[in-house]
Amino acid sequence: MKCPVCGELDTRVIDSRSAKEGTEIRRRRLCDSCSHRFTTYERADRSLPVVIKKDDRREPWSRDKMLRGIYKACEKRPISVDAIERLADKIGEESSATGETEISSRLIGEKIMSRLQQLDEVAYVRFASVYRSFKDIDEFMQELADLIKDRKTTSKKGP
Repeated sequence: MKCPVCGELDTRVIDSRSAKEGTEIRRRRLCDSCSHRFTTYERADRSLPVVIKKDDRREPWSRDKMLRGIYKACEKRPISVDAIERLADKIGEESSATGETEISSRLIGEKIMSRLQQLDEVAYVRFASVYRSFKDIDEFMQELADLIKDRKTTSKKGP
């Protein structure tokens, strides 16, 4: 593993631990050249499907791209980094578990919105406003009205 400080390729592992409920390995490394210590994470390479975009282009699955969108929606909200990471992990696991070689970006977006709606309604609305590309304020207001209606229906059912 390349040292992030000096670029030396010779680094050694000084500690390994299980992380994220056993789905990752956290490794502490030491650069023999500059003595810098740093952490890396290793996770199994799942065969994730190729993403079919709205214009029919195909792109490789990108967890980082998905996370950027989720983080943007959750900006300045009381949502922990762990909760966001778990959300992204779940979407990846669900998408991988289908066994399909391709998945539509629309389906991924819907899964993200469903989980965000449960996590934080403001983050959900932020994500939906970008994802759904509302054409005007009326479409946006309709989405909010649906959210409020769902919320009232859910609160009447009780715990």
